[in-house]
Amino acid sequence: MAHAAPVSRTMTMPRRRPDVFGPRVHLAVKVGLPIVLGLTYGYWAAAIRRDAGPITGWNLLFGFVTALVFALVFAAVCALAPLLPRELHAVCWFVFSGCAVGFLYSQSGASVYSSSGLGLVVGAAVFAMVFYRYYTHEDAAGRRIG
Repeated sequence: MAHAAPVSRTMTMPRRRPDVFGPRVHLAVKVGLPIVLGLTYGYWAAAIRRDAGPITGWNLLFGFVTALVFALVFAAVCALAPLLPRELHAVCWFVFSGCAVGFLYSQSGASVYSSSGLGLVVGAAVFAMVFYRYYTHEDAAGRRIG
């Protein structure tokens, strides 16, 4: 008569991925990522608006204000979106990414319709990606798996 082979406890319980970075690294990324992305976005927006002209004080002010707003909104989305259900989480990233891309495109002198259209297309792609990621990494109750 055949018997089932014994299974070790480690094979039946799901494994958690090890956290290879310490709390200081996580804190540095949590603070530094919005700053770095905001400065990059602000520089990019100011460079598009300048259109190969001279760098002026208003152009610098525009870049720094854009960087500040982007960094604050990005930090808010990163802090608040994980608290929402997966559908609203994806909608939050859809709105953020669509507005960010649409605003950048509008600085090139494009029409409102083409800026809005590009923002909607990019936002929809981000929505699909984020929704799929959280749909496949959460259980039915919305708790993260692993």
